[in-house]
Amino acid sequence: MEIYFDNSATTRALDSVKDIVVKTMTEDYGNAASLHRKGMQAEQYIRRARTQIARTLKVAEKEILFTSGGSESNNMALIGTALANQRAGKHIISTAIEHASVYNPLFYLEELGFEVTLLPVDRDGHISLDDLAAAVRPDTILVSVMYVNNEIGAIEPVEEISRIAKAKNPRVIVHVDAIQAYGKFVIRPKRQGIDLLSVSGHKIHGPKGVGFLYINSGVKVKPLIYGGGQQYNLRSGTENVPGVAGLGEAAREMYTDHEAKVRYLTEMKDYLIDRAEEIPGVTVNSKKGSEGAPQIVSLSFAGVRAEVLLHALEEREIYVSSGSACSSHHPGISGTLQGIGLEKQLLESTLRFSFGLFNTREEIDACVKTLQELLPKLRKFQRM
Repeated sequence: MEIYFDNSATTRALDSVKDIVVKTMTEDYGNAASLHRKGMQAEQYIRRARTQIARTLKVAEKEILFTSGGSESNNMALIGTALANQRAGKHIISTAIEHASVYNPLFYLEELGFEVTLLPVDRDGHISLDDLAAAVRPDTILVSVMYVNNEIGAIEPVEEISRIAKAKNPRVIVHVDAIQAYGKFVIRPKRQGIDLLSVSGHKIHGPKGVGFLYINSGVKVKPLIYGGGQQYNLRSGTENVPGVAGLGEAAREMYTDHEAKVRYLTEMKDYLIDRAEEIPGVTVNSKKGSEGAPQIVSLSFAGVRAEVLLHALEEREIYVSSGSACSSHHPGISGTLQGIGLEKQLLESTLRFSFGLFNTREEIDACVKTLQELLPKLRKFQRM
């Protein structure tokens, strides 16, 4: 039996997503910029997806910009906003546990003369709101924080973060990386003080290679891609109609019977945590219930290297992750695990288990049984 517990890396597409992607690739395959009927059909898919997504956030359709995924959304939010607003200041605030698609744009901006403050986090992965308030300055133009941490599932209080930052400096623009949060939380950017919001399609049972960036209509952002002026002159290039159509359908599906879906994911998460605590030498780095994201469990296995255990599970057709999939080709100690102060001996012994709508309790039981069989053998081997 194949067991896939790496849904924070990518998800299996829903059947309705697959169907609309196939239809827009084989039947309604026109270029949305073309003036003939085929082009108008394609444009209707773009408009429908924009409407579907805007409804989930209660924002205006014109505030949704389609991108190639979460990394591009984060890059545009950070670089595009910083360059467009640098006359107001060059100070940016973020946290010590952000994704590489936030860190690396921030490093690039430092090379351009911007100053970046990274706030530390506590054992649970939360920043101090007092630290945030102290960090905001008159020249602070941007605060960027992830809604849900992709490795341990920590939830940041984004509404409070925005309120505190804007109270200190009303010109501050707040960006939220919601790539692990969208579809799992009810998000209301207008109410929560979020000016920019990044989302990726393949984390919500949609297609890969597509995402969106919510941009509050009052926020200035410079384009990163220039060309034919598609998408309000903010992102040029032929629209990815199949991807966008699939993303819109995934968004609609995720927010249909949303509470039931979140409850199901949370039950899966809590059940794995309960079962994992039965195994000797296992440390749980994620919170149960509503204190943590519904789909992510981080477990540390004393005496076993994460990569060894990952491949041992893979041989049994159980698929998990040793951290962020986006950084898997550049292995190193997780900045998130270091940031929360995880014991040194566990830094290289931690795996992430993440759930999607297709997972079951039976899969969790089978995984736990396999772990109970493998761990004593692997620990004995490593001691030798």
